[in-house]
Amino acid sequence: MCERARTRRRVGVPVWTPSRWLQVFAEQSALFRAAVQRADPGAPVPSCPGWTFAELTVHVARFLAQVGRYLTTRSSIQLRPPAPTPVTDSLALLDEELAAATDALATTPGNRPVWTFSPAAPDLAWVWHRRAAHELNLRRWDAQAALRELTPTDRDQAADAVDELLGTLLAARVAAGEPGRSGTAVVSALDGPHRWFVRMTPGEVPSVRPAEPGEVADAQLTGRADNLVYQLRNRMRLTGTGEVEVLRALRMS
Repeated sequence: MCERARTRRRVGVPVWTPSRWLQVFAEQSALFRAAVQRADPGAPVPSCPGWTFAELTVHVARFLAQVGRYLTTRSSIQLRPPAPTPVTDSLALLDEELAAATDALATTPGNRPVWTFSPAAPDLAWVWHRRAAHELNLRRWDAQAALRELTPTDRDQAADAVDELLGTLLAARVAAGEPGRSGTAVVSALDGPHRWFVRMTPGEVPSVRPAEPGEVADAQLTGRADNLVYQLRNRMRLTGTGEVEVLRALRMS
């Protein structure tokens, strides 16, 4: 498996590799599986309005199927999603797709060419390794928060999730045709060296780079890395300052 650095090289910022993302994926998927197994399938998931635990479980299973499909087919183009079929046993479906995705992630080199979902990311498999790790962390949080038994999120993992959201996922949203807005923001982690400067222009891929010391912007969001990721993923209340609409434009569900 290709082990070259996959995130920005900055002093004090850990290097992430496919094997490290795979480790996070394994940890988070196990925690997610344990949480949904304990829950009532019909119970609501407050951080996913309108969803039950069964629906959350099926959503994750279908996400895993998508990851595995791209990695195993090595498709260079976007694939049409398969038509959804009725699910009678959400846990059985999760187990099936989790096993398949784990195998695909573990056996696919990070530098293998494959279509990815963002114009700000290269068409290489490591983008899917990263996406799988952070999506399972988010869904683990959803499940555990509903059960009121949250496992702390690792600082470096949370910082990389913020980096993915700002540097990759925001661009994917623009590419999907969602309306954007103009503005700049500085996002800063209090518990590490991570600071991002984001410039947004309607209809364009956001520009994201390391923020300079003392750099000013239309909005500022500061906090521990784990708080930042869950604020930006619309799981916690925004605590930033400056232009509220700019802060809201950074958020994703």
